Amino acid sequence: MEKVVERFIRYAKEYTTSDPENGNCPSTERQMIFMKKLEAELIEIGLKEVTLDENGYLMATIPANINNEVPVVGFISHVDTSPDFSGENVQPQIIEKYDGNTIRLKNGVSIDPAEFPEIKQYKGQSIITADGTTLLGADDKAGVAEIVTASEILLKSNDVKHGKIRIGFTPDEEIGRGADEFDVKKFGADFAYTLDGGEIGELEFENFNAAGAKITVQGRSVHPGFAKNKMVNALLVAHKLVAMLPPTQRPEHTDGYEGFYHLISFNGNVEKAELQFIIRDHDTAKFEEKKKLLQEIVQLVNLELGRKLVTLEMKDQYYNMRQKIEPVMYVVEMAKEAMKKAGIQPNVKAIRGGTDGARLSYEGLPCPNVFAGGHNFHGPFEFVPVPSMVKAVEVILNIAELVSKR
Repeated sequence: MEKVVERFIRYAKEYTTSDPENGNCPSTERQMIFMKKLEAELIEIGLKEVTLDENGYLMATIPANINNEVPVVGFISHVDTSPDFSGENVQPQIIEKYDGNTIRLKNGVSIDPAEFPEIKQYKGQSIITADGTTLLGADDKAGVAEIVTASEILLKSNDVKHGKIRIGFTPDEEIGRGADEFDVKKFGADFAYTLDGGEIGELEFENFNAAGAKITVQGRSVHPGFAKNKMVNALLVAHKLVAMLPPTQRPEHTDGYEGFYHLISFNGNVEKAELQFIIRDHDTAKFEEKKKLLQEIVQLVNLELGRKLVTLEMKDQYYNMRQKIEPVMYVVEMAKEAMKKAGIQPNVKAIRGGTDGARLSYEGLPCPNVFAGGHNFHGPFEFVPVPSMVKAVEVILNIAELVSKR
């Protein structure tokens, strides 16, 4: 417990936010700075074949302690934090033996059980939060801390029998590029697990199909006193376009398998406006329908304007990994068994998001997602219960042992 907590707090304080506007890999130098520190730590605790490439992908090996030929399993987490909220100068704090009441943080931020009822199940447990001015970064530094801690245990004890294990840490997952330069062949695992899920017990092998869309509106700026029949206000055109999308298909109105359009940025002035959307749906046909509708709305707005002032750039980001996992469902069953062995009831559900594992599954590395323990990612209300992180470490150890018996 002390090891995983110490590691997580140390990692959380590192500024590793990714940048969607930067096309480099990694998208921020601060991620590489952290990766180099993590590389040194892996070498120090005794991992083998530790490599950090120029794109910020860190890989290492836990050698087998048995002679049997068994599959090579991998464990993967990402080091970047979301650009949706500040990840600079994170100040983690431990709420010892949470009493079930509202946790009051800085800037008027409160984690109130009335608004976040899931926190009530952790009454009596130690909980880690940020201070209210930043996100915490449990997505996914909790996963990083859990993998490194499990690796150290496997290296320093022969209590768990296991074959060769590979671990990997990626940049830029939060901006949809975490698997862009991941070398599956070099990683050399038969299958893997991302430690990038939420609350304790989560196990996921379905995720959204995902696309990103950028819409640019070219307006015409004219002095408002002489604007009649001349001005084209790009902001108003953009506003009209957003209003034409189904209001019930926004993140705040959807759940379960329901997809959405999410407007993540809106910038501009009368002369020019830019909008960034992400489009999500578990169902492939509905995903294609959503993209088609956005294209048709752009075409319609241009027709109404009488000229092509609105342009759309849209790109698929990742796909639902279910069809790649179903032929090898034993990897999901093994994770279920590992959780039950740790006294955890598996909660198999679809991810309302994506992981590196989705992309990697399409590149030949089946990669379901296992809980890392956190809640309310990407904002100041984020928290992670300490016992959940400890159980995640135990699940990694159990998976390693179960693989050795295959």
